[in-house]
Amino acid sequence: MTINIQYIHMTTSEAMNEYVTEKLQKLAKKYDWIIGAEVHFEVEHNAKEKGKICKMELSAPGPRIFAVSDEDNYEDAVKHTIKDLEKQLKKRKEIFKTH
Repeated sequence: MTINIQYIHMTTSEAMNEYVTEKLQKLAKKYDWIIGAEVHFEVEHNAKEKGKICKMELSAPGPRIFAVSDEDNYEDAVKHTIKDLEKQLKKRKEIFKTH
């Protein structure tokens, strides 16, 4: 699985790259048909919400799978985004079983 991580309006973090890669590799072991992942980190400076945004898009057979979360820190944002992706992957896997 190829992983592309981008930081928008902020500096690159090597520790965050490793954290995200580790989480996505676990997901890829569970669902071996994932082709790639696009990850975007953004910071919303004057946000009414929490301001730390993580967007992930997975390439897999069928439509792309997308999730986004806005939290107080990036680690929580990554956790919530991956949870949402995993729910969608479970649904996709059920569809594969029926065909």
